[in-house]
Amino acid sequence: MNIKNIWKGTWKKGICLCLMLGMLSLYLPFMKPLHASAAENDPLSLQSPSCILIEASTGTVLYEKNADEQMKPASVTKVMTLLLVFEAIESGQYTMEDMVTISAHAASMGGSQCFFEQGEQQRVEDMIKCIVIASGNDAAVAMAEFTAGSEEGFVNMMNERAAALGMENTHFVNACGLDADGHVTTSRDIAIMSRELTTKHPEIFQYSTIWLDSIIHTTARGKSQFDLANTNKFLNEYTGATGLKTGYTSTARYCMSATASRNGIDLIAVIMGAETKDIRNSEAGKLLDYGFGICNIYTDEQILQENTIKIDNAIKKCVTIETVPAFHAVLLRGENADNIKKEIILYEDLSAPLTKGDSVGYVEYSVNDRVIGTVDIQAAEDMPEITFAYSMKKVFGKAFYR
Repeated sequence: MNIKNIWKGTWKKGICLCLMLGMLSLYLPFMKPLHASAAENDPLSLQSPSCILIEASTGTVLYEKNADEQMKPASVTKVMTLLLVFEAIESGQYTMEDMVTISAHAASMGGSQCFFEQGEQQRVEDMIKCIVIASGNDAAVAMAEFTAGSEEGFVNMMNERAAALGMENTHFVNACGLDADGHVTTSRDIAIMSRELTTKHPEIFQYSTIWLDSIIHTTARGKSQFDLANTNKFLNEYTGATGLKTGYTSTARYCMSATASRNGIDLIAVIMGAETKDIRNSEAGKLLDYGFGICNIYTDEQILQENTIKIDNAIKKCVTIETVPAFHAVLLRGENADNIKKEIILYEDLSAPLTKGDSVGYVEYSVNDRVIGTVDIQAAEDMPEITFAYSMKKVFGKAFYR
């Protein structure tokens, strides 16, 4: 064996290996992993353990982080309480002027409260102010009892309404948000109920934007004024803020459903479990800034160019059709209204009879291959099918009047 030749070959191989490693070291900084980590994909890097941002009119999710993690919501619970109260008013169950009598149970609530006494009476509207502005636990429970007869009955209503809204990870135990075993929800579910409240009952903003107000306590000792200061300091910190509800307990930490409006765009940002009030408010602002920066609202107020379609086996050749008055969608950064495609899709084998309101197809909107929404097309009139008797009547009618 020639030692000299072996050493020469090994030396050459070593030089080649070093060159290869050197070239690789130059290339590695430019290499990207196939799957970037969540932190690298996160444009905001928020500290709060759970949050979500949605556009209110469409429900489009613009940002989320652990949005389906069950957590305690503290007083943000009162969003559902308020939703049921406004629905009761809308249904005619009671009015803003009706009087609510405070029970011993409601008066016993701890935490944030308005210090009602058993037997004291207050108007429904003043109770709403106490819930929204001062986050009164006693006021929330009193309205629960006034609405359903008992807090337990009201909690059943809360859970039924949550299920109907698709709040899959929510279970309420009380009407005010005090910590209790099994009283949990998620950022996504809070956004869902906040959207339902604000879009169906925008009058809530008449109360959620009040900074200072007062009520009058009337008890056996006489009358006294009680001042209400809004617990939502975010109102004065963020341009365009309109509400909605804050919450805090030592277990839930700092939570908030924050609503804001700018240039016709309405957003809802939910923060859960923030370590401090400043972090909660700051990160709600970051979410909203991000949302206002990336989205625009597209509106089509002329959904249909033609208001009739041909129909088989009907007494008339065409049936009148209709849709909702306008279509709204959220366009994200990089999406242009000029690139929106609108396609009318009618169901196959349409034939009479049709009843007014029957679905006959839909309009699909898309941009850059992303479907941004659909609109149902309905028959705007009853359309009977053609029958033998009707045909004979038409034939003999023409012959008779010829």
